[in-house]
Amino acid sequence: MLKEYFLGIVNNSIKDLVKNSELGQMKEDDEIFLNVEVPKNPDFGDFAVNVASLARYAKLAPNKIAELIANNINKTDFEINTTAGFINFKIKPCLFNQIIREIIEKKTEYGRNNSGNGEKVILEYVSANPTGPFHIGHGRWAAMGSALANVMKYSGYNVYQEFYINDAGSQIQKLGKSLYIRILKELNVNIDFPEDEEEAKNFYTGEYLISVAEEFVKEQKEKAQEIKADYKGEFNKEHLKYLSKYARLKMLDSQKKLLENFNTHFDNYFSELTLHESGKVEECIKKLDELDVLYEKDGALWFASSKFGDDQDRVIKKSDGAYTYLTADIAYHYNKLQRGFNRLINIWGADHHGYIPRMRAAIEVLGYNPNSLEVLLGQLVNLVMNGEQVRMGKRTKMITLDELIEDVGIDATRYWMIMRSIDTTLDFDIDLAKSKTDENPVFYVQYAHARACSILRHAKEYISNNSLKERDLEELKPENYNILWNVNDSKSIEITQKLLLKLEEYKYIVKTAAQNRTPYLLTKYLQELSALFHQFYTFSKVIVEDIDLMYARLAIVKAVTIILKSAMNLISVSAPERM
Repeated sequence: MLKEYFLGIVNNSIKDLVKNSELGQMKEDDEIFLNVEVPKNPDFGDFAVNVASLARYAKLAPNKIAELIANNINKTDFEINTTAGFINFKIKPCLFNQIIREIIEKKTEYGRNNSGNGEKVILEYVSANPTGPFHIGHGRWAAMGSALANVMKYSGYNVYQEFYINDAGSQIQKLGKSLYIRILKELNVNIDFPEDEEEAKNFYTGEYLISVAEEFVKEQKEKAQEIKADYKGEFNKEHLKYLSKYARLKMLDSQKKLLENFNTHFDNYFSELTLHESGKVEECIKKLDELDVLYEKDGALWFASSKFGDDQDRVIKKSDGAYTYLTADIAYHYNKLQRGFNRLINIWGADHHGYIPRMRAAIEVLGYNPNSLEVLLGQLVNLVMNGEQVRMGKRTKMITLDELIEDVGIDATRYWMIMRSIDTTLDFDIDLAKSKTDENPVFYVQYAHARACSILRHAKEYISNNSLKERDLEELKPENYNILWNVNDSKSIEITQKLLLKLEEYKYIVKTAAQNRTPYLLTKYLQELSALFHQFYTFSKVIVEDIDLMYARLAIVKAVTIILKSAMNLISVSAPERM
């Protein structure tokens, strides 16, 4: 990466000067934190390092420090100038040539890195109750989580993706009762959901269970008639148990199919119910008890989490003997750690912020590093239609994820869901997401890729029609690109250099997105790269009579297709060759 390259050059120069006592009063143990920037004024250079912060150690003026460091650097493939404490680097053509050559040579491996160093990560996200369709918030977690997994794998992390199924609470019986009513209604029994608002809360009244009931009656005719015959004004316990399991499996199967269709692929679906049935929850409570962090008060069992950073102690077993949600969550995270994962990344809704300290407290008590838990808190998604936010309340039909995907498509849904940092509210403009205009970010990026592919196809036709000898772009040498810098068009040269620097920046973007858990950087990068490519297309005609210039520019176009497709693959959005 050029940013790291120039930062390394500056740091090495500083070390040499300090070692020889040639940088004022600066010592070898002085802490140095420098960054590489892109100068606001391109006349200064392509990259810049601000060394003014060293003045506190060197006891010299920033300008003098910059001059000393710059004069100690061997200038081979770049030029240097200094301004106001900045060391500015201007790249020479040989470095630009190398960028093209490296991308053509490495193809989709360009940008792959090992910054993760094989760290074993379990990434848990979506993790919804298997009681109904996914809402649009689930879609954001699915898109973000899968994109993050992709970019982390690409950066050398060992990532395992897991969906935690919340299937052990009263919500499953609630689901079973709701299906029970839908089946009886399907069989023409005079029954309906309670009209009282409070009583209705004990049921899922959504219409999505109608099709499940129809399928059950069709597939299991005898069982359905048995359920009808045994209904005497109240739910039969055995039938309710059967229907609860049936409904849970049907809803989970529906969720899995939607996720797969949405390019979100989990390595494992972990059932909360198995934690209870296998005794893992009791085992965890016993472990906490042995560590002397549990106590009884008011008939309940409490976890003394306040001793480990939480703002108060937490109940893990209520006075009626029922476990709280926290209990199974502690057991689940303990299970993750026991499976050998040393980094636990969860994507939770922002309303779970207060849950983080208590989980870290439990992890610390159980003998693990509390900082191994990393939680990304996601903000809500607002749907915008006809320029206005869609208001969804109790009397308004909720727009589900599958409905949104059906309306705007998988690519647009994923791209828009990833487009903003997860900790900021996302306004999803449905009309814009469906439009085929430059204002639609996903269309703009996909069109850039399709345009680049079109140029390559037309060039092939031009070469064939003019009986020219076809060259293999992979066989071009760095010196073959010198012609790019010898054209009598300063604007073309300027845009070409900007485009190549943006292509090279892909390495930095991928690594940063993985390390900072910010896959949205890829969409931002794609927008910027597409914009520069469209400018390149405007100012640098590719298919020209000068065959050497044409092939040099074709190589750049090919490099653009490689990076655009690579970045879109990381966010699981298609890169069409024709539009």
